[in-house]
Amino acid sequence: MGSAGLSAVVLNRGRRFARRNMFEDMKKTGFDFVISVEPPPIQYDIEELSTQFPFVRFVLLAENISLGEQINLAVSEIDTPLIFVLWNDLRFVAGGGAYRMVERLSYPTVKWDPSGEKNPLRRLCTVPVIQSPRFETLPTLRAPVPPRKKEHTCGLSPSQEGLRSLYPFDGVGVYDRERFIRMGGFDGTLKSCYWQLMDFGFRAHLWGEEISATQTLKLSYEATPPIEDTSTGADYHRFYLKNLAPVFRKDFAHLPLRRFPRYALQSRDSFLAAYEEFFEGRQWVHTNRFRWKCDPRTIANLWNISNTTENFSPLEQETSA
Repeated sequence: MGSAGLSAVVLNRGRRFARRNMFEDMKKTGFDFVISVEPPPIQYDIEELSTQFPFVRFVLLAENISLGEQINLAVSEIDTPLIFVLWNDLRFVAGGGAYRMVERLSYPTVKWDPSGEKNPLRRLCTVPVIQSPRFETLPTLRAPVPPRKKEHTCGLSPSQEGLRSLYPFDGVGVYDRERFIRMGGFDGTLKSCYWQLMDFGFRAHLWGEEISATQTLKLSYEATPPIEDTSTGADYHRFYLKNLAPVFRKDFAHLPLRRFPRYALQSRDSFLAAYEEFFEGRQWVHTNRFRWKCDPRTIANLWNISNTTENFSPLEQETSA
């Protein structure tokens, strides 16, 4: 049988989750390749598992790296068009085999375009329905919320096909490899999983990509779902400068100098540090200026939320642990 065009990346959350059953399920599913990213300390059963499941490639990390860096690394090791990223504490509930998944996901979809044009291309990322250990559907679709609220995003339940998500919750989803690479993947300079995901999602929507849910894929956690740490800090500074501060005009974006005084006052860094951060962000925006398709207000309006960058100021958010 030929290639299905879909591979899997398994991220590991800890030793307490037995991976043998998961690899058995993946063998039956028929993924082209499976990569298991192994952070330190290396688990004792890898040699045994590699013998039992020769289709699994174990990538051993010398040191702990962020969620986004793990996904970037795994994607660079696979060349199939679609890549399913999931954790070792997730189990398949519904979805069928790899061929069936690809058949459902690779049909032409209407990609959102703020100009109103329809483009029959695949979306950047398709997120599955995720359930609790008791098989209760979790509100894993993320939507931006108005400024000065306790959370930066709110959770929505994937109640129907094609609902949009700001980013893939927990990094879980089926990624279009070509689009992912063209996007630049996750920002490895950010260390917070939450702000990596927020940056990836905002950047995707600003650049005209789509992240949406499907009812055809269902997973369930074996343990309590992870809690997002939305704490602000240096990672939020970079997120703000890359995604919220730029101004979009017609066909390009720029980060205006008038944003700097307020940023410097609110950053709580030294003037020199704030200056360096701002102009590094300004250079990044300039390099990618023609990739913008809309501004943050347009993104917020996708969820019927009134939001602007003028009052979404850095470091004034309350956080929820």
